[in-house]
Amino acid sequence: MENDFWHTKAAQLGIIVIIPTYNNDKTLAQIINGVKKYCHGILVANDGSTDSTAEILGSIDDIQTITFPNNKGKGSALKTGLLAAREQGYRYAITIDSDGQHYPSDIPVFINEIEKNPDALLVGARNLASDNMPGKNTFANKFSNFWYRVETGKKLTDTQSGYRLYPLYKIGNMKGCTTKYEFELEIIVFSAWKGIPVKNIPVNVYYPPQGEWVSHFRPFRDFFRISLVNIILVFIAFFWIYPKCFFKVLTWANVKAFFNRYIIHSPDSNMRISLSVMLGVFMGIAPIWGYQMIVALVFAQLLRLNKVITLVASNISIPPIMPFLLYGSYVTGCLALSRPVCLILTDISLHNMANVLTQYLIGSVIFAVLCSCIAGIITLCLLTVFRKRNVRNEL
Repeated sequence: MENDFWHTKAAQLGIIVIIPTYNNDKTLAQIINGVKKYCHGILVANDGSTDSTAEILGSIDDIQTITFPNNKGKGSALKTGLLAAREQGYRYAITIDSDGQHYPSDIPVFINEIEKNPDALLVGARNLASDNMPGKNTFANKFSNFWYRVETGKKLTDTQSGYRLYPLYKIGNMKGCTTKYEFELEIIVFSAWKGIPVKNIPVNVYYPPQGEWVSHFRPFRDFFRISLVNIILVFIAFFWIYPKCFFKVLTWANVKAFFNRYIIHSPDSNMRISLSVMLGVFMGIAPIWGYQMIVALVFAQLLRLNKVITLVASNISIPPIMPFLLYGSYVTGCLALSRPVCLILTDISLHNMANVLTQYLIGSVIFAVLCSCIAGIITLCLLTVFRKRNVRNEL
């Protein structure tokens, strides 16, 4: 009776379970039979397995299968499965790995949560302190969690779990660019940027003793690819997503509210506000692209400056202004090194690129100091005049 209840629930919500698999013939049948207790819709993506996976799938009734002749990677298997599920009219897809790490008995947890939060993307949060949890997995997950927060401004406790529920119509044709494990990071970042709620829900996890667990994660290669994807995502976040969000909220009412709260009626002194602006402008021009706001916040905390003002001022490096900052840094570097201001874009020789980079790096630090000082002086002068006048009016 209980199984009929969950089957009905899954059918009403339009849920299908997708199982990507590659050479997991020891646990595959167990996972499929476990899933059958809670959901009738099952799609197995056989990613070029060379063991007895094909025979196992052929012996199980009432499941759909997609088979790749050669191994393409987990990302490709997931994308193909998600697209097929969406084309069949399903609203949600639960993905579960076939290596026995996840428990099909947690499917009701996803069903209950998606009823409370329709169209959210749910990521199963594993107990990372569980027995036999590989140390490399713990580190990799913390590493991934950190970069997810940098790229989206949102916090998750587990970003690498493959036990998930995807809202198929919300993610739409979000195919992504990757084909391996990094796809699972890419899609939750893109979903967060798209405004889809991404939430963790607790799930159970089982890690067999060392030597018994079959994992196809290759630490060096896969970690390198994930790191490369993170670099690209950070670049997109800081040069497109964050500036886009910044301009979206840049209304006159919001600007006025910001100045009233953090400038006019701020408990900070004029000097402290000016120093906060100086730090933000300096970090916004400094040649640490992708990390400017993070470093600015760290220094604002250490120097006990206004973190909000510092963060806002660091947004000086938004796309419309960025070309002027880059060129100003380059020209300053040329002047500092007594070299002619001659930028030849057609010369891509190693020698020319090294010279341009050297001039830019040196010039950007000097240019950042100059702009920071100018911004600080202007801010202090304006505050001295207008804050004093405002206080008199209030009195």
